Parts: sequence; structure tokens; C-alpha cells
Amino acid sequence: MEATGVLPFVRGVDLSGNDFKGGYFPENVKAMTSLRWLKLNRTGLCYLPEELAALQKLEHLSVSHNNLTTLHGELSSLPSLRAIVARANSLKNSGVPDDIFKLDDLSVLDLSHNQLTECPRELENAKNMLVLNLSHNSIDSIPNQLFINLTDLLYLDLSENRLESLPPQMRRLVHLQTLVLNGNPLLHAQLRQLPAMMALQTLHLRNTQRTQSNLPTSLEGLSNLSDVDLSCNDLTRVPECLYTLPNLHRLNLSSNQIAELSLCIDQWVHLETLNLSRNQLTSLPSAICKLTKLKKLYLNSNKLDFDGLPSGIGKLTSLEEFMAANNNLELIPESLCRCPKLRKLVLNKNRLVTLPEAIHFLTEIEVLDVRENPSLVMPPKPADHTAEWYNIDFSLQNQLRLAGASPATVAAAAAGSGSKDPLARKMRLRRRKDSAQDVQAKQVLKGMSDVAQEKNKNQEESTDARAPGGKVRRWDQGLEKPRLDYSEFFTEDVGQLPGLTIWQIENFVPVLVEEAFHGKFYEADCYIVLKTFLDDSGSLNWEIYYWIGGEATLDKKACSAIHAVNLRNYLGAECRTAREEMGDESEGFLQVFDNDISYIEGGTASGFYTVEDTHYVTRMYRVYGKKNIKLEPVPLKGTSLDPRFVFLLDQGLDIYVWRGAQATLSNTTKARLFAEKMNKNERKGKAEITLLVQGQEPPEFWDVLGGEPSEIKKHVPDDFWPPQPKLYKVGLGLGYLELPQINYKLSVEHKKRPKVELMPGMRLLQSLLDTRCVYILDCWSDVFIWLGRKSPRLVRAAALKLGQELCGMLHRPRHTVVSRSLEGTEAQVFKAKFKNWDDVLTVDYTRNAEAVLQGPGISGKVKRDTEKKDQMKADLTALFLPRQPPMPLAEAEQLMEEWNEDLDGMEGFVLEGRKFTRLAEEEFGHFYTQDCYVFLCRYWVPVEYEEEEKPEDKEGKASAEGREEEEAAAETEEKQPEEDFQCIVYFWQGREASNMGWLTFTFSLQKKFESLFPGKLEVVRMTQQQENPKFLSHFKRKFIIHRGKRKVTQTLQPTLYQIRTNGSALCTRCIQINTDSSLLNSEFCFILKVPFESEDNQGIVYAWVGRASDPDEAKLAEDILNTMFDPSYSKQVINEGEEPENFFWVGIGAQKPYDDDAEYMKHTRLFRCSNEKGYFAVTEKCSDFCQDDLADDDIMLLDNGQEVYMWVGTQTSQVEIKLSLKACQVYIQHTRSKEHERPRRLRLVRKGNEQRAFTRCFHAWSTFRQAPA
Repeated sequence: MEATGVLPFVRGVDLSGNDFKGGYFPENVKAMTSLRWLKLNRTGLCYLPEELAALQKLEHLSVSHNNLTTLHGELSSLPSLRAIVARANSLKNSGVPDDIFKLDDLSVLDLSHNQLTECPRELENAKNMLVLNLSHNSIDSIPNQLFINLTDLLYLDLSENRLESLPPQMRRLVHLQTLVLNGNPLLHAQLRQLPAMMALQTLHLRNTQRTQSNLPTSLEGLSNLSDVDLSCNDLTRVPECLYTLPNLHRLNLSSNQIAELSLCIDQWVHLETLNLSRNQLTSLPSAICKLTKLKKLYLNSNKLDFDGLPSGIGKLTSLEEFMAANNNLELIPESLCRCPKLRKLVLNKNRLVTLPEAIHFLTEIEVLDVRENPSLVMPPKPADHTAEWYNIDFSLQNQLRLAGASPATVAAAAAGSGSKDPLARKMRLRRRKDSAQDVQAKQVLKGMSDVAQEKNKNQEESTDARAPGGKVRRWDQGLEKPRLDYSEFFTEDVGQLPGLTIWQIENFVPVLVEEAFHGKFYEADCYIVLKTFLDDSGSLNWEIYYWIGGEATLDKKACSAIHAVNLRNYLGAECRTAREEMGDESEGFLQVFDNDISYIEGGTASGFYTVEDTHYVTRMYRVYGKKNIKLEPVPLKGTSLDPRFVFLLDQGLDIYVWRGAQATLSNTTKARLFAEKMNKNERKGKAEITLLVQGQEPPEFWDVLGGEPSEIKKHVPDDFWPPQPKLYKVGLGLGYLELPQINYKLSVEHKKRPKVELMPGMRLLQSLLDTRCVYILDCWSDVFIWLGRKSPRLVRAAALKLGQELCGMLHRPRHTVVSRSLEGTEAQVFKAKFKNWDDVLTVDYTRNAEAVLQGPGISGKVKRDTEKKDQMKADLTALFLPRQPPMPLAEAEQLMEEWNEDLDGMEGFVLEGRKFTRLAEEEFGHFYTQDCYVFLCRYWVPVEYEEEEKPEDKEGKASAEGREEEEAAAETEEKQPEEDFQCIVYFWQGREASNMGWLTFTFSLQKKFESLFPGKLEVVRMTQQQENPKFLSHFKRKFIIHRGKRKVTQTLQPTLYQIRTNGSALCTRCIQINTDSSLLNSEFCFILKVPFESEDNQGIVYAWVGRASDPDEAKLAEDILNTMFDPSYSKQVINEGEEPENFFWVGIGAQKPYDDDAEYMKHTRLFRCSNEKGYFAVTEKCSDFCQDDLADDDIMLLDNGQEVYMWVGTQTSQVEIKLSLKACQVYIQHTRSKEHERPRRLRLVRKGNEQRAFTRCFHAWSTFRQAPA
């Protein structure tokens, strides 16, 4: 590639993260003759490249985290070299050349994390050394001569070596600011050199075998020392020398043997961080409360209890983090909750019983960790008296009114039933007592506010009457100026300092001009010039000009005038905006530039769109990824296809989504949605999207790819992962360019944009892109140049050239493309590189039709919905409806009889392997949780014929021909059948069965049935415990569900079944549950099957009848026992209290306490709270509900007559949680007014943590069902 001419002007470039293994290095680096700094970190280099010899101006070289074994080469020939960073390589002493230490300007050397066994030879010759890092090596001694010459050192890191002593010459390091000696066996080193280092600011001695005897007695002279680390040593108390440090800001004494603190700690008046974790402390002195600047206090893993924390700890007003995990705290002082800036409070692994109520008033708290405190009871939150929540009025009377209740009912709800509740009466009297004082206070405040308003009114009237100087005010002086926001165009500091600021109009927006180009105007552009100066009184004043170029387009002229007025309004200036035309500038304007202005031909393009045919580049992408899909460009060849992936072929106005034979449906759907976004945002909806499946491609698809390949093979490696994208920020200065990388490693999205150097590591974020800058995103097979809207034009031009150079500099695929993206018009492929950058439609689930009506451009169904009046924001009607009464047994039996009379025949099938086989009739009624069943039911349906009514006036006029037709019709009617038939196929799937059964049925058995009964077949799919009542009626209440799989040899373990009716006798099931006597209940019947190991007797089956059970259920249990269980087992019906000890209690696993009533069955109700309809709604499940009705992405409310449980799924949104909590409170208020003798309590239950009182409301509760395969 021909050079674009910008490389000689590049002053710095960061090529870290590229692959330079095998001796490859870009030759274009030679052309960067002005290079000052170069970063080659993590590039796989084994030796220094020869191209460095051409960089004679290079000052900083970083080659860390590579495979270098030697630094021999071209370094000594670089005369300007100041810094060498070669950490984390494989360097030995022989690989460090001696001649580099003769470089006059060498001041920074980092050889840490290498394999050095001694200090590099001739290192003492580097007399200008300021920073020396030799940590994490194997150095065992330091030569005395080293610190005789290197007296100017500011930073010295010798940590993690094998040093046993330090040379006495270290006392010569009087300028040293940072000394790090961590991890060295310095037991016998007295560190007597420390007092002489007067400039020392940071001292780290972690794990250096420090004791009371090998520390200096005094460090009083180190007035600048602010950071001390003495962790992981053998200190039994705080060293006395530390109390003499007046400016100590950070102190780490963790992992020692300190048992108490001295009262002298109050001398650390500037201390901000104190770490005393992992010591033997039992208490803290009260003097710690005097450290008013303390921000972080760490006390983990000590022996502190409640008495060990001073009560005045709340005086630490600057405290932000308090950690006291793994102690013996029963309580914490209430004053700790008065620290207004506390953000993190960690108290896990203690003995906490409760916390102060003031814990709820810590407004800045972000982390509250109280885990592993088994006796902890959180204090109640203060009552929230506000009824409005998410713009919804959750008051009981309002919700009753919306539900259509009568005015009397609403009035009764408003009045409440508090008079019958003694506790509520007490609270009401207490509030009344407090309100009397509140009324007095309100009266005083009202009187004061009335006086203030009267006074202000008089002042306004007097001011309005006359303007300053005694003149009457003009009518326009009383008008209030509209508040307009110009922050999008002008920054906050504009016009706040004397000087000159110039903007250039580009795409209708003012763009800041660099100071180096002031006075140089393009003939086809327009500019805004702001001169800020101080007037005679010392106040800021301004002059605003807008300059019109001779060749400028109309849009630029208009925008320069408009934005000049906007700037005046933004500053609140009273000056006029002066128009200056090219070649006819005023004297005042010329004086701004000292009469030195020049014109340059050309300018930026007009902001108006020009109509021209768009040219699209044909590209193909491989789609991969699970949660968020990613697109990897591939060559336009048929051999690029892989049957395991989805591919997207973008041909401009034709977009193909190709799905391989082994590709997942999920990725296909996501690729389709991605194509839809491309079409909507980039093609204006004109593109045609075609979904293709492998083997069904049209000829035009293969024409684009150069022909169909003979075979589509797997060729993408299983561990394929593209190179990490690199984000460069283009920097432009006076005569130079820089290309630093942005370290975008970020763990979470911050509310405030953090500093780049503080970011840890994850995906790219949109917030990293600054509208005033230009960035290059290098994705190896794609290079994107992103232009911020407020970025200077010269930076944009330089970035476009640098992008081309960067693309050609490194080895890349031939299909690599350099694309340009302007802020606000980014392509979908570019957005996909960033985390959560997409066109997400924000939905307000609480909006009603009136709010939607205010939005512009509504049509269709939305418009029709807005026309409905009084549409509610939340539908809580189900909460106010009465509980569904149970169906009487006689009615259920009648319905069962009618449905079975219509049944002409029933055939059963069960899935065995990969096909359905016929099920024997004796197995009807037995179901297994891991199997799928199909039942074909044929029903007789009576045929109804419509008789045509004949007018009376035509009866007498009937002719002979008409009578003959009537006779023929009568004969035909006699021949027609009176009944027809209909077939219903019931598909039943166990809760542990996979979806393969349903797929097998739809592709095999269903098609066979449809061919046999065309037009008369209906398919009903059901899952376990969610069966159709008509289907259940065919088994006449003998419906048994076993665990496991049919025809699989069961272990000789006792099994327990519970017979239970939910709401109706139709919904009676006998389900296998855990064999545990604690699950028995006196109001139900159970069946216990105990197998024997002997061949003569297979075992025994008990029907256990509870003393309070229903007689019909007891009879049903005996019937099921005799007809549905293996005849080889002996059978016995036993009543509660008459159980034989030998087999029954032994088989069920010992006798345990169990429930003696099921009162909850009379009150149990299950509600679902969801916003899937676009608004918040509560619906009630039928009385025959089961565990699988608990939706993981919704909130469920369960009322058992005593408590209302709010069950929270793992995928529930925060909006649903908050709205459901309000709905719970409304329901409890309503039930209190209806059933005041049974007040409910509210309890929160998370999925997987349900208690027995919750699970017993569900028949056969077990583990939650996994997503079926």
C-alpha cells in the first residue's frame, strides 16, 4: 500500500495486543520517524524487532508481557531513549545489555516479573535513573555501589525477591518518594536508613518479618510519609514510630497479632484508610472517634463484640466503608447509622440479632452484607404513607372503584374496619396525639408563609410600578424568557475565561476550532467568533461575530446566524451579534486577530442531503454467540459456510439469512432480528430479507458466492474466538499525531463515567466514545472509524488516513474493510461490538390510554385503544372477586357421567424409544413423570338440522310440484343419520419428560390421525397436573401419577402416594410424593406401597385413611387400592392411629410429627402478577393449580387463609416486584375488611427457598422442573 503521508507525523502509537509472533513486525513502523513512544505489550515478541533502529527520536518503549529472553539489539543506538518497560518476560541477567545504561537520558527501567538473579551489571552507570522496578525476581543482594550513584531515584520497587539485608548506602536516597520491599526475608534488617529518606511518601513492608525490635524507634523526620503497609508481619502492637507520622493517610496493619490499640491513635488526624483485619482485637479505643477524616475502616476477622465498638463511632462523618465481618457482634451502635456518607457496610459471619432501625435512613448505602447471621431479624421499614406508586393510586377505595364496586362498598373500604382491631386503634390514637402537635406547627408555618408572601407581593408591586431611574417599565421587560438548553452545542466553560473561541458550522452544528487555526478561514465555510474580556469593573463581557465565507452555502449562513444568537442567550450577554462577510470585515473584527487573517480555498460539504444512488458493499458474516450475538466477516465464498452456524449475507437491498443444518433456532431468530434492524436503520425499510435453509438455496444466492460448493463442511474450530477489539483514540497536536489505545476493561456500567485508567475489564461500552473525539476500532477483520459530531475536521481527516495505514500495516484477511461511522448514524455491525448498544424501546408499563394519546404519530390499534375512556393503569379486579366455590360432588359426578356417555371409545399410546406403541387397557390411569402419552377419544355428537320456516300466505298456494318436493325431502331426511362423531387427541407430557415426545407425535402419529379423520380431529396438549377436566373424567377419579419411567425396574424402596381433590371431584389425582411421614395429613388419604425381597410375597400396599378425611375419598382410596395396584401385593386399609409398627412405620421411614388438619384448603388462592399485557394486571389461577403454575418471570401471590406469600421468580423485573408489593398490600386491606377475624400477614418467598406452609398448598410439591430438552 502506498503511504498516505501521515506516518512521519505520528508521535506515539499503541500496538499492544496484536500478534507479532514468528518474527513478523510491520515494516511501516520505520516510516514513523517522529515516534516518541511505542507500546508493544502482549504481542508475543521473542526478540526486539530491527525496525526500532529507525526510530531515532523514540523516548518510551514498552514491551511487557511478551516472550523476550534478551534486550540485546538496537536499544543502545536510540539516543533519546528515556524509559524501558520490559516487565513480565523471560529475561535473565545475560539478556540485559550493559550498554543501555550508558544512555544519557535513561530515567525509567522496569524489569519486574523476570528471571534475574542479581542486579543488572553496569546499572550504577545510569546516574539519571528516577524509576527503578526490579520486583518479582530472584535477586538476593544489592551492591553497595548502586545507591552511591543512583541518588536521584524517586521510585524504587524491590519486592518479592530474596533480599535478607539492604545496603547502608540507601540513606543517600534523599529524594526517594516510594519504597516497596514487600515479600523479602528482611528479619535481621533494622531499616536504620529510613529516617534519612526525608522525601519518602509511600513505604510498603508487607511480609518482611517485621517485629517490634527491627523497626526504627522514630520516623518523626518523615513528614511527607502518608502511606504505610506493615501487613502480614509479626507485630503484637502498633509500632511506636508510627505515632510520630503527622501526615499519615493510609495505614495497613492487617494479618498481624495486634490485641489492642493505644489511645495515641488520635494523632493520626489526616488518616483516611485504616486496615486492622485479621488481628486479635477485642475492642477499639474511643480515641478512634477523633479521626474525623477517616473514610475506610476494615476490622474483619477479629474478636470484636458490641461492647468493643465505641458508641461515638457516629462522629466519623467522612466514613464511607465499614467492614467488620467474621467477628462476634450481636448488635452495632446506632450511631454508626448516622454516618451520612456510608456506602458499604459489611457485617457477615457475626452473631447479629437485629440492626438499628436507623439502618433504613442510610441514603447513600450501596452494599449491605449481613449474610451468615442465622439469628438476624431485620428491623421493619418506616411506613410509607404515599399511595401513589409508579403513577398508580394503590389505595383500596380507588382500586375497588376501578373494579366496579358499588359506592357503598367503596365508602366502607375508606372507613375501614380499624375499630375492631385494638392494635390499629392504639396506632390511630398515637397518630392523633402526634397530629395535634403537627396541626399547631402547621398553623405557625402557614402564618409565617402568609406574611412572607404578602411582603414579596408588596415588593413586586412597587418594583413593577417603576423601573430603575423612575421610568415606567416597558411592556416587554416583564416577559419571562423561555428556558432553552444549549448544552448540546456549547460547553459549560464557554465564555468564562478571557480569550478567543471560534466555532465552525458543520452539518448544521457549531464545531470547535483548534487554537492553532484561529484566523484561518475557509472560503466555503461560516464561523462564530466569541471574544471574552474583562470590562472596567472587572466583570466578564463578550463580543460575538459570525463570519460568512464567500462560497458558503445557504444552510451554513443561516446556522451561523442562529447559533450566534443561541450563544448570546446561553451567556446571557447584552451585546449584539455582528455579521462579518468575507473581504468586508469591520475594523473591530480585524483587531480581534491583530489584522492577521487568511483565506483558504474549499470547505466542508453542505449539511443538506444530496440525492444519489447509495453504493452497498456486499459482505457475509458468520453469526455466533449465545446471549448476545456477534458477527464475524468471512470471505464471499461458498466454502465459508459451516452447517453449525447461521450466516448473514448483506447485498444491500437483498439480505439473506442462511441457516445451517445443525444451527440453533435461537441464533436464527436473533440473526433475523439483526437483519430487520439493518433494514430499518440503514436501508430505510427498502431491503428484502430472505430466510434460507441449508439445501434450499436459490441460484441467485450461489451467484453472489461464486458458485455452489460440492460439500458444506465443518471448518470453524470449536474454540474459535475472534481477537479482542482494540479501541484507539486519535490525538492531534501541533504537527504530530498520536494513537493511544483505550483500556476499556470494565466490569459494570457506571452511573458516572469513570477514569479510563481505573477501568477493570469487560466489553466495549458506548459511554467510552466522546462526541468531541475521533476513534478507530480495530476488530482485525473490520476497521471502523467513529467520528464524534463535535470533533474537529482535521482530526477526522487524520483519522481516515490513519485507519487506512493501520489496516495495511498488519496482516489481515483480504475481506477486511475500513468503514466510517458518524455519531448517530452508526451501522448495526458497529453497534454489535458494544455492550447494550441497540435500539431498545423503553416501555412504561403503567401508562394509560390518555398518556399514550399525548404521543405524536399514533395509529392503528394504539389509536383505537386511546379512544377508550377511563382505561385503568393497573388491573387488580381479580383481588376483589370472591373465591371460586368447590363444585358439589353430585354435580361433578353428573358432569362426569355426561362426558362418558358421549365417549364412544378411547385408545391409548405411550412413547417407547422413538415411536408410540399401543397402551394396554389395564394400564389406563397409570402415568409416569418421564413419559409421554397419547389418547385418541371418539365422541358421538348429535346432528342438528335447520328447518326452513314457510310463510303462512304461501301454504294454500302450494302446487302439486311443491308437494312432490316435500315428500322427496322427507325421504332424504329419514335416510340422514341423527348423530355424527368427533375425535379428540389428548397429548399428556410428564413434568420430567423431554419435548422430543411432542415432536415425535406431531411428525408421526398426528399426521396418521389426520389422514384417518380428516376435518374431525382436534389435538389438545396437556402437561402433568394441568389436564383437561373432560380428559380426567374418563378415568373416573382413578388417575395415578408415578415417578420415573414406565417399564424401568424400580428399586425395592417404599413409595407413598397422596390422594387429593382440588376444587372439584373431577380434579382428583393420586400422585407419588416423597416417602416421608411428615407429609401425612389427617384430612387426606394416602397409599403406601412396601415391596418385599422374598419371591413368595411381593409386598404389601396400605391405604391410610386420615381421621378427618372425606368418606368419599376414603372409599375412593380403597377402590384404587384394590383395582389399580399389583394383585401380587397384599392389601390392607388402615385408619389413622391403627398403623402396624412392623411394616407401615418402618416402610415410611419412622414416625414423625405431621399436620392434623388442612384448613388452608378452604382458603387457598393463587394469583399471578404480570405486566406482559403492557400494563400491570393481576389474574387468578383456577383452584386446580400446581407447582408448575409458578411462572419464573412473574410474581405469584398465594393466600392460605393466614398468610399471603409473595413468590418472586428468578427472572422477575424490578418494576413487577414493586407493583406486586403494592398489590399485596391492597389485597390484605381488602381481606381485612371482609374477613376481619382472619387477618393475613405478608411474607416474601424467593424461588427455591419455599417453606412448608407454602409448599403444602400444592399437590405433590417437588424440585422445580428444568427447561425440557
